[in-house]
Amino acid sequence: MLKVERGCVMNFENAIRGARNPMNSWARMDSTYDENGNFALGPNDLDLAKRLAHAGSDHRKFLRQIFVSVDITAPLYWWKEFDTYKVGTVANSTSTMHKIHTKPFERADFSHDRLDEGGLAALDAVIAYLESEREKFVADKSDRQSWHNMIQMLPSSYNQMRTVTMNYENLINIYYARRAHKLAEWHVLCDWIMSLPYAAELIAVKEE
Repeated sequence: MLKVERGCVMNFENAIRGARNPMNSWARMDSTYDENGNFALGPNDLDLAKRLAHAGSDHRKFLRQIFVSVDITAPLYWWKEFDTYKVGTVANSTSTMHKIHTKPFERADFSHDRLDEGGLAALDAVIAYLESEREKFVADKSDRQSWHNMIQMLPSSYNQMRTVTMNYENLINIYYARRAHKLAEWHVLCDWIMSLPYAAELIAVKEE
């Protein structure tokens, strides 16, 4: 399971202006904002952006200045893979250390959409154990053993939400590295990437 919420794309105008700096071609800028306040690339700017994006990472530096912020909820086993992308990304996560005991454990806290009956039964047993330890800890916060039991028994299917900031260059790398991955969560993220403004022109830039 992977959920993408509250996505926001920023700094398109400044990035395009910066892309024109090497040739001092600012007079050719023709982009505008539409009635909803969304940045719309004009024909001149779109043509330049596409040419630079397809010319390779040395030429498309402006893509590193188009920022994306988004809330992603995903299981810990997926976040372990996402953490490969450390350069140019920032993430603030919800805390298992401080907040794991503040609500009852339930199935919805875990990615379980591909478990069979046996897997669901095993997960339910773990949830029941975690909940019993949580109740012990809530009743007596000095009971560190119950807290350690929760932390060390927490399955990697536990869902965590992180607010992530990336840029379009990061998204090119993620999209081409993960679009055929066997984890369904990556397919959800890649579909979201391709829904972003001008993704077809500026992110899907590598030859098939």
